[in-house]
Amino acid sequence: MENQSSWTCNANDAVQISIVQPGGDKLEKISTFQPEFTYPIFGEEETIFGYQDLSIRLRFAAHNLRSNVQISYDKKFKTVADVAPVDLLKTLRPWLPEESFATLQEFEGSVLKDESAKDFTPPGSLVHSYTTKGRNYEIWAGSLVDPEVRAILDRIQIFVSFFVEGGTPITTDDFEWTLQRWTVYFVYEKIEPLIPTASSYSFVGYATTYRWYFYLQDSTKQPQTSNGPFPYAHEVSVSEIPGRLRISQFLILQPHQQSGHGSQLYHTIQSACIKDPTLHELTVEDPNESFDYLRDKNDYQTLAPQFAAQNIAINANPYTPDQTRRRPRLMPTGKLIPTQTLRALRAQFKIAPVQFAHIVEMYLLSQIPTDHRGANSNTMRILMQKFRAPNEHDRRYYWWRMLVKQRLYKHHRDLLIQLDREDRYQKLDETLQNVEEGYAKLLEAFEGKVEEEEEEEEEEEEGGVEDGGETGKNGDEGPSKERGKRKFTVLEDEDEDEEDGEGAKEVAAGNGNGNANANANGEDSASKKMKT
Repeated sequence: MENQSSWTCNANDAVQISIVQPGGDKLEKISTFQPEFTYPIFGEEETIFGYQDLSIRLRFAAHNLRSNVQISYDKKFKTVADVAPVDLLKTLRPWLPEESFATLQEFEGSVLKDESAKDFTPPGSLVHSYTTKGRNYEIWAGSLVDPEVRAILDRIQIFVSFFVEGGTPITTDDFEWTLQRWTVYFVYEKIEPLIPTASSYSFVGYATTYRWYFYLQDSTKQPQTSNGPFPYAHEVSVSEIPGRLRISQFLILQPHQQSGHGSQLYHTIQSACIKDPTLHELTVEDPNESFDYLRDKNDYQTLAPQFAAQNIAINANPYTPDQTRRRPRLMPTGKLIPTQTLRALRAQFKIAPVQFAHIVEMYLLSQIPTDHRGANSNTMRILMQKFRAPNEHDRRYYWWRMLVKQRLYKHHRDLLIQLDREDRYQKLDETLQNVEEGYAKLLEAFEGKVEEEEEEEEEEEEGGVEDGGETGKNGDEGPSKERGKRKFTVLEDEDEDEEDGEGAKEVAAGNGNGNANANANGEDSASKKMKT
């Protein structure tokens, strides 16, 4: 038998994705790119056996995402005993609609002769439009109950497996009451069609959100007994029930990344959540590093002006002069920061508690000069002098460290109490250092991004901006490789509190997604479980 390695190819290299539109008597490519992952389809090794010079071309119509798969190769391995080439059509069939397996000629004919294409509009309703780099874009939103929304989503669900690490497609043939909880956001570019009968819409990306029940605990009202009929006389809509909105999948196609579309899509979802009085919190399913960066950047840019307007800062002198003479036994949190104001801001912008805490800590750290914090400060001196340090910024830095430690300890108390006191202090200090370094890198990246955006605005005013690059992670503006990840893991908590809503699978690729907090070595001891 011939060497099997010569019959094995990399699946990521073999698959080629193209977005096409009608161009006279043939289809013209708008963009071509390759998947980042293929292991959900072709196995963990991401290899395909049995072919030489294999090419799997996936073509998607730019407007309605109707797809076609075309497979070509130079040679195919002849089955020997139980060694056989991969059945590609059988392997791909669960991941694509049946219409995708028509011949290339049939696909081209259906797209070229589609007379309804010129009148096509994305399903749902237009919720936002914007212009970037001289190009026009629209965001449409629709319920998964809508068959047109389901049809397009079914055609692009393979993108989740290609670009969302650990992502799984959505079940679109579920019960209607479940489908009502899903909302799909489509991002389209308005383009100039090559022929009059072609569509003026070209797909850019999409996101899905799911509505969970949110338990409202109002201590100001007394419980009341109702003797109304049961079941209710009228049908209760999902939109009437208090809910927590969770971003499940989030994808911007590779050719459109690094252009701000992820931020536009995130803000659109966030605005819809804020405007809906029945929604009380926006969370994210298991975001990957790229989406963490996008989310942190946008939440920080949203909240920082609000913090500045409310004069949010650490009170460097929470104690009266006579109190400074004795050792305090409790954290004066209410005197250090305006907790009531912060609670009101969190409720106003409906940001999940853990995410809001990250942004607050980041903002408070930004108010401390760099030469008074981190490696630039005399940390040992500050820890010795504590809140009695003569310099106001040193005192703020000390209290900032204490506030972060307090949050980490509360969040991981059950794990930390399993450690000896010295080990507990050490783990808290290590995690705090990682958190601070990560925040510092993010703040540095945010400031650089703001400067870039200001320069771009100036160039646009002068009419000198060209279209941006096409590389980056799935989602939006990709951060520099030098920056730190938002979740600075020292120890991993397998049963993390889900009040931040980050416990399932998908955001990404763009979205969402990948498992943001995988334990690197699988250890299960308390000393390997704590994270920020």
